[in-house]
Formats: sequence, structure tokens, C-alpha cells
Amino acid sequence: MSGTVVVGMQWGDEGKGKITDFLSRDADIVTRYQGGDNAGHTIKENGQTYHLRTIPSGILRANKTCVLGNGIVLNPKSLVAEITRLHEAGVSIDNLVISDRAHIILPYHIALDQAQENYRHDNKIGTTNRGIGPAYTDKAERSGIRMVDLLDKDVFAKKLTINLKFKNELLTKIYHQDALDYDTIFSEFFEYGQQLKKYVVDSSELLNHAIEDGKNLLFEGAQGIMLDLDHGTYPYVTSSNPAGGVSVGAGIGPQAINHVVGVAKAYTSRVGDGPFPTEQTNEIGDYLRDAGHEYGVVTKRPRRIGWLDAVVLNHSRKVAGVTELCLNSIDVLTGLETIKICVAYELHGQRIDYYPASLKDIADCTPIYEEFPGWQEDITHAQNLIDLPENAQRYVQRISELVKLPLATFSVGPDREQTIVLKDVWKQSVLNGHI
Repeated sequence: MSGTVVVGMQWGDEGKGKITDFLSRDADIVTRYQGGDNAGHTIKENGQTYHLRTIPSGILRANKTCVLGNGIVLNPKSLVAEITRLHEAGVSIDNLVISDRAHIILPYHIALDQAQENYRHDNKIGTTNRGIGPAYTDKAERSGIRMVDLLDKDVFAKKLTINLKFKNELLTKIYHQDALDYDTIFSEFFEYGQQLKKYVVDSSELLNHAIEDGKNLLFEGAQGIMLDLDHGTYPYVTSSNPAGGVSVGAGIGPQAINHVVGVAKAYTSRVGDGPFPTEQTNEIGDYLRDAGHEYGVVTKRPRRIGWLDAVVLNHSRKVAGVTELCLNSIDVLTGLETIKICVAYELHGQRIDYYPASLKDIADCTPIYEEFPGWQEDITHAQNLIDLPENAQRYVQRISELVKLPLATFSVGPDREQTIVLKDVWKQSVLNGHI
């Protein structure tokens, strides 16, 4: 048995979906353990592009079981629509499993998310307005509605009645929004539950039996570690734990995890507000945004762009226990004369190599850069590390040195065949090349 976790080491959009899809070829089960439909994963296969919001990236492989674990928050309306899109694209969903303990997102969560963001004015967090935070809030205060509740007509009716009365008080009296209608929500979402009923099981039992049977398990984090509720740039974070949340969010013991594969881009991006020490609000940022098509899969918002930050990557390595690195989007840097890596910060006249908790301190940090000569050659057809131009090889090798991680894969384009394996994560052996 092997258990491998895929986590993003930046602020999301690192290409986790692509790496999860790539690693899923040797997995028996692929599980999403946190987050909601605010996590957009893009996979390109044989010239076709698939946009996934909730369903694990392994769904494109028909013989893989794909699990939505208890740690996610699930929007049934969004999931039904995603299933329909995949069916229309010829993708089978017969191998999907949904945890009966997963909490669901209802219209009042979305309405409150939008109202709270508007209420914050200049202090907005930059949420996707999809109800993720309010759904996790209900979970923490023990008023949430789970999939198992949605499937029971009487239980769902009772809990929705209690919750909606309170949520409408908030919406109308605090945020001056219209009240939501009970009958509309009940009838619509109970029907969604009936459509999803055939997928709902005790996923923890399923996963633990798979562990006992020696299966290979792959776990997919929805957001980057720098958006982790505890270890990210709080409060500009998500409402769950990409870093280390797999045991709780999937219902398995930590002993089941052998590898934590960290995914990073060869530069940095983030969506929404919050600190970003290496951000480039200039021609460099514009160039990388256009070359990397840096626009949100779900929101379509242009992403903020910056140089690679090794301080961020080392913070993520430590708090998530990352054991291997997958480096994506090296090709996006092609054409730059000079490329930079932030190797440390200067804070109040002192050099530091850790990521501060204080937003005030982060704002006072000045990145300390190492500079590298760029390359002009097309690298999209590279099949190994030695196929890259020397300048690109030096850049990649320096990243591996700075973050103290062996390179498992690197990619020179968005398609599956543009992911080059240097270390087989499942077999723990070097296949080709070296670093």
C-alpha cells in the first residue's frame, strides 16, 4: 500500500489537478479531502480541456474510484451541473463516491458570503462568493447539514427550518438583503440529494478497507498551502486545511501517508487580496500572466503574478511535510532576459528566511533575490532535464537546492505528455535523468 498526498505549495493554481491526474495512473483511489467548488482544476488531454470544480482529477481514468471526502463542503447544485458537463463530454461518473459526512453548501451560505464581503468594504478577504466560509462556519458551530441529512426528507426539513429562520434574520436585519424562501430551497436541494444518492457511502470505511487491502491511495488538496486556515496568510485564506488536513478530511490515520508531493509553478501567482512579497505589477507581471494564461478557472479573475518565492516554498515544505517537488510551467518563463528567485526577506534591517505570521511584518518585508540569465529556446518538446537549455537547467536545479526537495517531475506545457518524470513517486526510484 502507498498513500500519496498532492498539495499546492503556493497560493493555488499551481497545477495540482494536472499532477493528480498524472499520478492517478498508478493509483486505485483518488480522494479530495478539503475545500469546495471554489477550487478549479484544469486538465488537458488529447486536445480536450476539462474544467473540474469539485470532482477529483482522477475521474478521467475510468478504472479509478474518485472520492469526495468528509472534509469537503459540497454544493449539490454545482456538483450535479459538473456531472452533467462531464457526461456530455463522454466521461463516466460511475466511479464517483461521496462521503455521507460531507457538509453541504446551501443558498443561504452563498447569500451570506456575498453579503459579508460587501459589508467589509475596503477590508474584503477576496472570497469567491460561493459560500465556502459560511458552510465551514456552520460545521464548526455544529449547525451544518450533511449529505446524510440531505437524503432524509424529515431530517433535512427540520434542520433547514431551524437554520433558515436564523440565516434570514441575519440577511434581512444585519445585511439588509432579501429573505430566502424555504419551499424553493427544500424542493430544489432535496431533489439534488436524490440525484446524488447513489454515490453516497461511508467513504472512511471504503478508504480504510482499501488500505487494509494494500491499494494505492492518492489524496488531492483543493487549495495551496499558503491559503491554509492555520498556516497561510490569515485572514486571506480559505476555511479549511490543505496542509495536513488529509487524515481528518478523508477519515484515515496518518500512518497511511508515505509521500507528500508538493506542486509549485516556476513563478508565483495568487487570486484575491492578501500579502504577496514578490508581486510584479509591471511589464514582467503582464508578460507572465499572458504567457501562462493566468486567469481563474472558476472566477475568470486575472491572477496576481510574481517571481518564485523560496521562502514561501520552504514554509509550505515544513508545515505540510512535503517529500518531493513537482515543478510546473517552466515554459512560461521562456523569453525573459533575467529571471529572479526570492531566497530570503529583509525585515527591519535583518535577513530572515521564514514567513512571518504578522501581516504588518510581511508588508515590511523586502525580497532578497538571486538573479539568473533567461533563455529564448522553445522548451515545450523537452523529454528530460538535459533537453532544457543550460540556463533553464540551472534555474530548475537551484530551486531544488533552495527548497531542499528532490524533483519528482517538471512540466514544459499543460498536456499530460509535457510532464517529465524524474522520480517515480509510487516506486520510489529514479526513472531517468537526475537532479
